[in-house]
Amino acid sequence: MKLVSSDCNSRIMTEMQEPKSIIGKAPKTHTTIQTLDKTISSLEMELAAAKAAQESILNGSPLSANSKITESHRKHKYLMVVGVNTAFSSRKRRDSVRATWMPQGEKRKKLEEEKGIIIRFVIGHSATSGGILDKAIEAEDRKHGDFMRLDHVEGYLELSAKTKIYFATAVSMWDAEFYIKVDDDVHVNIATLGITLARHRSKPRVYIGCMKSGPVLAQKGVRYHEPEYWKFGEAGNKYFRHATGQLYAISKDLATYISINQHVLHKYANEDVSLGAWFIGLDVEHIDDRRLCCGTPPDCEWKAQAGNLCVASFDWTCSGICKSAERISYVHRRCGEGENALWSATF
Repeated sequence: MKLVSSDCNSRIMTEMQEPKSIIGKAPKTHTTIQTLDKTISSLEMELAAAKAAQESILNGSPLSANSKITESHRKHKYLMVVGVNTAFSSRKRRDSVRATWMPQGEKRKKLEEEKGIIIRFVIGHSATSGGILDKAIEAEDRKHGDFMRLDHVEGYLELSAKTKIYFATAVSMWDAEFYIKVDDDVHVNIATLGITLARHRSKPRVYIGCMKSGPVLAQKGVRYHEPEYWKFGEAGNKYFRHATGQLYAISKDLATYISINQHVLHKYANEDVSLGAWFIGLDVEHIDDRRLCCGTPPDCEWKAQAGNLCVASFDWTCSGICKSAERISYVHRRCGEGENALWSATF
């Protein structure tokens, strides 16, 4: 009886302790499952991309020069690729970005090698390929070496197509965890952006930005007019949730998805709506982070003083920093994270 009683007591004590042990292990198990889910998702996308490339070659449509992956790029794993959307007429904006938040020369190379961060101005070509506009960009690129050229004809009404080609091209050139699109009239704190994205690196299929749901504008002649307004229901309806176009980030598996399916993804008039539409039927986590859409001083300055440093700052009234070529240096002085923040950051 003593032996049975002793055994029973020890079993009861073990069973009482087990729930606590299981509860303690639950967060670790959840993280492990999440990491496995991301790995499986990435492998599935890479397999689909390889199949698509193989089919393209077999059908007699070889990959474009931009799609050919250099060995050195593919060997290196990057944290993020930041594509700065720009236009032929935006030379002053580009120079203002170079003078503020975008490292230049050897520092940019160091950023790529040590921090795994690629930053490039993204632009296609003019309607008259090889003309004066293209030659000006080529000369600027020889000087700075910070352009990513797309097989795309530039034009404001072609932003959805440009966004699609950008992600498809970037994912073929660099193996990164995240791909970002930002406008050239937005101030960015690169270290803060990297730290923010790194928090989500274990998650599969993430779409990060300032999520909004604006009105569908049916009236012709107004800014952001939606020619396909009837698809969104009755007059006065709003769009589905999507990230505002000034800055957003997507994980590698979503960039790969765009690359694979680019020929069948529908383009709406507004590029931020188009991106949201491509993900609306997928198992995607929408992450709404308001630090990606701070206002210019005093807004971003107050937030920085409160210890909540902004990732990106711009003026909503101008859909970017108003007169950014002149004012971005002021925003940088007031709301910039400081150069040391970038080099001391760990992601």
